[in-house]
Amino acid sequence: ENASATGSTAFREATIQVAAGFSDCSLALGVDQVDRPRLAPQREGNTNLLGKASFPALGFALLAKQHMQRYGTTRDQLAAISVKNHWNGARNPNAQFQTECTVEEVHAARDVVDPFTTLHCCPIGEGAAAVIIASEDGIARLGIDSERAVRVTSSVAASERLTPPGGSYHVDLTRQCVNRAYEDAGIGPNDLDVVELHEAFTIEEILYTEAMGLCGEGEGGKLLDTRDTWVGGRCAVNPSGGLLAMGHPFGPTGLGQIAEITQQLRGEAGERQQPNAKTGLAHMVGIGEVCFVHTLSKS
Repeated sequence: ENASATGSTAFREATIQVAAGFSDCSLALGVDQVDRPRLAPQREGNTNLLGKASFPALGFALLAKQHMQRYGTTRDQLAAISVKNHWNGARNPNAQFQTECTVEEVHAARDVVDPFTTLHCCPIGEGAAAVIIASEDGIARLGIDSERAVRVTSSVAASERLTPPGGSYHVDLTRQCVNRAYEDAGIGPNDLDVVELHEAFTIEEILYTEAMGLCGEGEGGKLLDTRDTWVGGRCAVNPSGGLLAMGHPFGPTGLGQIAEITQQLRGEAGERQQPNAKTGLAHMVGIGEVCFVHTLSKS
């Protein structure tokens, strides 16, 4: 169990097994039926040593308000993230929600905490996903078509550390992990065609696209205005529908991201296909705080 990053953790461990030569073929499997709020530690009888439970929607709502005040990000821009990702989810047979929505419908949905309505927040459901990681020897041994193989070019993980006053540990960890992944893979933000990132709440997509260098600090909302992050734009962000439409069953979520990027790089994503996709990045954060980033490329 690693909260939202559970599937991403499994993928990294399976990748390390193959990269280190311990195995020529590994399977990363994520399956979950979320028993909210009794997560695995509570079900096993482990008591909470941290005191009162946190309410993630409130924390991210405060970050959204701060971003709006500091950079002029608008409610319409926040809502446009939900509109974009539900448009993508409506074209994904694996998405939990397969219905489009409008900015007006996002605003009119039931309030959660200002400025969020329910359509700013991801659903929690059940699901499963699996990814097979194989070396070149494993591919040959199993008779797999190497032309359909997608290469893992970096795998980076980090856990919570001291954050400067006024900073956000989610954003700081993301920036650190992404920059290490870029260096390991020999790429930069301008090379990305597809990104699957953690947006349990709409503001996260704005914060993390900025941390990834897809735009400057404070300019994440403008990516929605220019449609740069829509399918067909400069870099498709969450073409699966993201957590908002694809759903977030915790265990499988990070593996579902890898599956989506694999489909995109193979050109098999149907109506949500990003044209000429060659390079993708998967990003997840988890309570703790942890962050995982993987980059993949078309072989």
